[in-house]
Amino acid sequence: MSIARQVSCAALLAGCFCAAQAQRPIAYPSEGQGQDRQDRDDGQCQVWARKQTGIDPAALAANPPPQETGLAVGGGERVRGALRGALGGAAIGAIGGDAGEGAAIGAGVGTIAGGHHARQNQAGRNAANAGAQQAALDEYSRAWNACMRGRGYAVE
Repeated sequence: MSIARQVSCAALLAGCFCAAQAQRPIAYPSEGQGQDRQDRDDGQCQVWARKQTGIDPAALAANPPPQETGLAVGGGERVRGALRGALGGAAIGAIGGDAGEGAAIGAGVGTIAGGHHARQNQAGRNAANAGAQQAALDEYSRAWNACMRGRGYAVE
């Protein structure tokens, strides 16, 4: 993996962790609970929410959804694009009198088109993985909110 990719992956992971922390709801002790009680209630509600949902936000933050990268991801799509391009180029080249040159040009164009298609598919899969993780965090948050509200806190 290149240094640039390693740096960008590290930045992405840090962003996921910061985003998860930034989205944590705030509980206000609307019934005059002290800080010790609020800390205890918060901890107990975290445990309860994990048990109810099966989701651990700390584990999700530590293990973000996998991001597909690299040539191996779209290798098949590039090869298929090259084959389609070569066939089309050979057919067009045969009309012009040089099927071999047409096939070579078509293969190059097909490889580029296949790579573009592979990157689009890869981006879609990565977005779906991130969306699934966000949905899990939302479910956990709803459970934690319900617990804290049940204990007399206003949650925003």
